Amino acid sequence: MNAPVAALRAPLPTVEAPTLRELADGVFVYEQPDGGWCLNNAGVITGGGRCVLVDTVATRARAERLRDEVTRVAPGGPDTVVNTHFHGDHVFGNSLFTPRATVISHEGTRSDMAESGLGLCHLWPDVDWGEVTLALPDQTFTERLTLRAGELSVELLHVGPAHTADDVVVWVPERKVLFTGDVVWSQVTPYVLMGSLTGSLRALERLRALGPETVVCGHGPVAGPEVLDATEDYLRWVGRLAEDGLRAGRSPLETARATELGRFAGLVDAERLVGNLHRAYAEATGLPPGARIDVAASFQEMVAYLGRLPACHA
Repeated sequence: MNAPVAALRAPLPTVEAPTLRELADGVFVYEQPDGGWCLNNAGVITGGGRCVLVDTVATRARAERLRDEVTRVAPGGPDTVVNTHFHGDHVFGNSLFTPRATVISHEGTRSDMAESGLGLCHLWPDVDWGEVTLALPDQTFTERLTLRAGELSVELLHVGPAHTADDVVVWVPERKVLFTGDVVWSQVTPYVLMGSLTGSLRALERLRALGPETVVCGHGPVAGPEVLDATEDYLRWVGRLAEDGLRAGRSPLETARATELGRFAGLVDAERLVGNLHRAYAEATGLPPGARIDVAASFQEMVAYLGRLPACHA
């Protein structure tokens, strides 16, 4: 029995406010430790007087801080905002960059964003979200789209279903920097409830083939390509747990409670195991990758597994 899970998340330590950090010439990361619920990373690509912002952030105050940091390296702010997927921690800050910036996403992401609205706020009503206005993407695509920032190519690649049904990654080939959104995770528990376990594994193979040297995950510290292997290791483990649980006639929650986390015990937000098992069970019994699943019921089971509401430090 995995009883001590509730103790895995210590209070977030006091850290300096996030700042943009240059990873390569013209490529920056905005990293928000510790990468737990709603503490995502963003990216900036600049060149030739153009600026592309990869994802925004969850709250009004955090979005204002991000805007200040972006204008420090790109006076006037970004020309384009790319949303890698529809979750609020990656899109709620869009409105602070429009109408100057064009917001771009996958076509399915725009639809999911419109449907989900500000629903994330209701999961954690005690978070100070601030005055959040949903700004939907102005432009969409389906497979790939290449933007330009001076000499830099900014390639938007549809790789979902993975974390959601229609994830997009952002690849800067001249700098070998890859922004993965939530397809890849760094020292944080992956989460595939709304996407696909098998689709995530396919996406990881595709990302490896790009040959990235620097990987900016949607959550957690900047890493190298080894983070692709770490994410795959966890997901394959979840797949094996699901197979064992199905054979034993256990529910996803029962399987999670019976599982020792072992080498994954140090990952932030371990309770996501429950949601991941729901997706793995569903796919093992025939649900197509990316098909809808009962998110609310799974979240309630995560609460039951953890013994409290998961911590959100947004």
